[in-house]
Amino acid sequence: MQTILGAGGAIGIELAKALAAYGKPICLVNRNPKPVQPTDELFTADLSQKNQVKEAVKGSEVVYLTVGLPYSTKVWERDWIPLMENVLEACIENQAKLVFFDNVYMIGGNQVNHITEESPFSPVSRKGKVREALDKMVIDAVDKGKLQAIIARAADFYGRVIEKSLLIELIHKNLALKKAPQWLCNGKVKHSFTFTPDAGKATAMLGNTPEAFDQIWNLPTDPTPLSGEDWAALFEQAMGVPHKKLQVLPKIGLKVLGWFVPVMGEFYEMAYQYDRDYFFDSAKFCKAFGFTPTNPQEGIRQTIEALQ
Repeated sequence: MQTILGAGGAIGIELAKALAAYGKPICLVNRNPKPVQPTDELFTADLSQKNQVKEAVKGSEVVYLTVGLPYSTKVWERDWIPLMENVLEACIENQAKLVFFDNVYMIGGNQVNHITEESPFSPVSRKGKVREALDKMVIDAVDKGKLQAIIARAADFYGRVIEKSLLIELIHKNLALKKAPQWLCNGKVKHSFTFTPDAGKATAMLGNTPEAFDQIWNLPTDPTPLSGEDWAALFEQAMGVPHKKLQVLPKIGLKVLGWFVPVMGEFYEMAYQYDRDYFFDSAKFCKAFGFTPTNPQEGIRQTIEALQ
């Protein structure tokens, strides 16, 4: 059995699609699970409840943690550590392997100029400190021989399943309304984005490759260095709309905007990811698995097609 905890989000759905190719039973777990494939098993659970997590994990060979909590620092600080404790305890008790789908918030400052699996923990935000704590919990369990696990990291993402994507919220939606596309802090610096179908396929590949465990992996991401201006231009071309000058929201503007749109205020402490080059290097994965990430033009085409 391969079990996805937090199966209803963008990554969980793409992962469920990809796991179908391995011919193993798949169990989708969340508060209101819905099948992705006709053969998917469903398990209703509140992952904040230890006993429910243990029941969900029973009989699992590999457990994928793809939960996406609300984008709130207070929620993350309150809920993430207990949730991870529940998952680790359940996996250890059931001798299940863990694949933790993660981001790169624990890497801060100029370390984001070139993010590899070897980049040191250097959080400069409260959200980053939470992610650092989660990674250390997984690594500690592995180092103590209690668990086999993978930390699979992605950059900001976009794709066919649309959820929490900066490219969609700031560029596509504005262009669709015939407004100027928007960006954060600096539209001229480079910023990597991971295509969700690539992330789903790669996470499934890792979970079904025994020698991949007990490592950190950056999931496949096209290496083309594109700025906010470049991403906006690609969306304009794909949508067939006239070019409009990119509207850049300054860091202080995020704080003010957060008074009216709370989620935008949550980006304030993450501004360091958008005021300098942010390059996500997935060469390790691409070389090990012979994987070529989807190029931005094709990724954007599929994303727009899904939106339509």
